[in-house]
Amino acid sequence: MEMKSPFLDTLFLLRKEECITIFEEVKKISPKEEQEAAAYFETEFEKERLEFLSDQIAFDRDSAVWAAKILYHSVQLYLVRENTEKDLARLIPTFKGKLTLSSKLSADLSLRFLPQIIIALKNLDADDPLIPLLENILQQFHYSGIDADLDLEKLNWEEELQDKTYRKLYLERIVENKVYRLAEIPYINALLTAEFGWYKDVFWRQLKIIEN
Repeated sequence: MEMKSPFLDTLFLLRKEECITIFEEVKKISPKEEQEAAAYFETEFEKERLEFLSDQIAFDRDSAVWAAKILYHSVQLYLVRENTEKDLARLIPTFKGKLTLSSKLSADLSLRFLPQIIIALKNLDADDPLIPLLENILQQFHYSGIDADLDLEKLNWEEELQDKTYRKLYLERIVENKVYRLAEIPYINALLTAEFGWYKDVFWRQLKIIEN
């Protein structure tokens, strides 16, 4: 993707270089930029689909573009805050679509970066009104916030992880990030123990086995 706008630059640099560029103001995103972002994320989605091992999960364009705009605005609002508080609800809108596996995985292409942004915001100002807006988004898209401090105690995990592809990806991300608070939930712990089998100490020696 050729870098040609603050919006597209931000997305590309974050995903490819894990760095950001701060611009002097939060620029409005044009329909053309949204189209280019959608095409870029569809390509990225197809690459990651190889990890899903499933060709039944479709790319959700609307969810991907919504999440990309959330990411872009979050990054820019990290430092550009003059006269922006009144616009937070417009710049960080709630998700209006249907929460499906396709929408979760499509949005994750951008939302996976939100936990790092939240940490950075808290280091600057723990009372920043932007923080709860982002946390509420991750509460809904918690696959993207596995390593964030979210309250997920009331989730019905058996229902949440009933899709085998999503379950596989969710467990892998828990292991990758060594998220003890999730791995020690009895239902998830039993799934992990079954997956590890005899090789549990190879994958995660320190993880306790929780008895139901």
